[in-house]
Amino acid sequence: MRVLFNFRYWLRVWFGASLAFGLCIMICHGAGDVFTAMVDLENLLAGEADMTAQVLDEYIASETYRLQQLKSFANEYLSKNHNFDEGRDENVVTNPINAYLLIKRLTSDWKYITNLMQSNNAEYFIKNITQERLNNQVKYPDDEDLDGAAIGLLRLQDTYHLNTKDLANGVVAGNNVGKTLSGQDCFEVGRAAYNAKDYYHTLEWMQEALDRIKIEKPPTKRESDILEYYAYALYQQGNPKRALVLTKRLAQIDPTHPRAKGNVEWYESMLSDEHKSDLHDLPPIKNVRDTRYDIEEREVYEKLCRGKFERDLEMESKVYCYYKKDRDFLKLAPFKVEILRFEPLVVIFHEVVSDYEISIVKQLATPRLKRATVQNAKTGELEHANYRISKSGWLKDHEHPVIHRINERIDLMTNLNQETSEDLQVANYGIGGHYEPHFDMSMRGEKDPYRMGTGNRIATVLFYMSQPETGGATVYTELGIGTYPQVHNALFWYNLKRDGEGDVRTRHAACPVLTGVKWVSNKWIHERGQEFRRPCALTQDVNEKYVGDLTPI
Repeated sequence: MRVLFNFRYWLRVWFGASLAFGLCIMICHGAGDVFTAMVDLENLLAGEADMTAQVLDEYIASETYRLQQLKSFANEYLSKNHNFDEGRDENVVTNPINAYLLIKRLTSDWKYITNLMQSNNAEYFIKNITQERLNNQVKYPDDEDLDGAAIGLLRLQDTYHLNTKDLANGVVAGNNVGKTLSGQDCFEVGRAAYNAKDYYHTLEWMQEALDRIKIEKPPTKRESDILEYYAYALYQQGNPKRALVLTKRLAQIDPTHPRAKGNVEWYESMLSDEHKSDLHDLPPIKNVRDTRYDIEEREVYEKLCRGKFERDLEMESKVYCYYKKDRDFLKLAPFKVEILRFEPLVVIFHEVVSDYEISIVKQLATPRLKRATVQNAKTGELEHANYRISKSGWLKDHEHPVIHRINERIDLMTNLNQETSEDLQVANYGIGGHYEPHFDMSMRGEKDPYRMGTGNRIATVLFYMSQPETGGATVYTELGIGTYPQVHNALFWYNLKRDGEGDVRTRHAACPVLTGVKWVSNKWIHERGQEFRRPCALTQDVNEKYVGDLTPI
């Protein structure tokens, strides 16, 4: 009886979640961006665990003849040691391996079991469970999310120099934080790389998939499925001889494969007669990362993300900490300010937002989170971009006393007028979530770049509302420095020089989150209204000594 109970228990979990996913994909709008914010993955965990047991039991009772077909799948699921209680643990999705597996479980894995469950009388049960899911307003991932999660893993792998085999074993930066990936899991990662024409990673992950299916009983993926992708990646990376060997192997184990014979002939045409005749003496595998289309500062950016900051001993001897109490209220409650550097001035305000305020900001922002956009440098239009992966929402001053209080505090912190500032933007980063090097201010030279009648972005305040376990630093690629998020703190810098020109030294980036969760909120402060707060200078070489410095110019 216990065996039957366990089987029925896990079947309920898989049945309900897979059925709900199958129909939600057709009904729900806004899919395709679940991977961009960790908060959506946390909601998925809660949704996955919240099943309607009675409806599922009725379905199982009415479909008993299908149990044998599904039993092998359920046993495979049990063998992965999936603890049902983890569906209520938000910490499960704070590392990239588990987060990827959750999305995969809700996409390709569940498509398989959904197909098994199709029958004449399944429609009633699907409708009931789907309606319950819609009532809970849980966003379900689709194939775009699965690809996005895989690309996020690859981004982490590149940025933090993570070994493919270690990642597949659930080891991140030397710590065992996730589940072991199967051969099929590795194949999905490799296929996502292939679809992105990233043959460097395709080669690595398809090799890992091959290694794993050799020891799996039964294999989770057919060798023939892997070989075709692997062979083409080898060819693209400069290994035509090895590509030919693998394709001949493919034709041997799957004689009916529609492309194997043609691919053999094609690879043979790439080789000389001498190389075609000797396929036993294979040269070492070539696999070099293609950086032709990378941003110029890729190497510097990734090095800074790994914490390899450039020390400026002269600057370190000049910076200091102080209490900011230059306003009446601050004489009683001064701000703790740490100057990171001068020219340009970059500072950290310590302990300037409370846990209560953070919780209110998150609560207000979560229902509004949408895929973050960037401004097209040529058209000025907002659009999605792979170099910015997060979700963001905007909060207005009048919506809650906490938002109003934070805006007033920013005035006290920066001595800058907030009446022309943009609304408070809140962001949550997903799997490998990042924002590659960019400027906050417009560099196109328009008088009104943001169409608000308030000029350019003169300064930025960035509040850290969580503290990732690893990764997620804010780095300045021109300055060679960076800082890691510390909850309750805020980072501040001026984007414009005193004469109003953009300061290219403030080019910065949000590094990918390796493990943990990253929430931030930021305030972009504009030029208009600062005429007496931060007066313009006639030259660029006037630099602040501290925040709100009004040294005569």
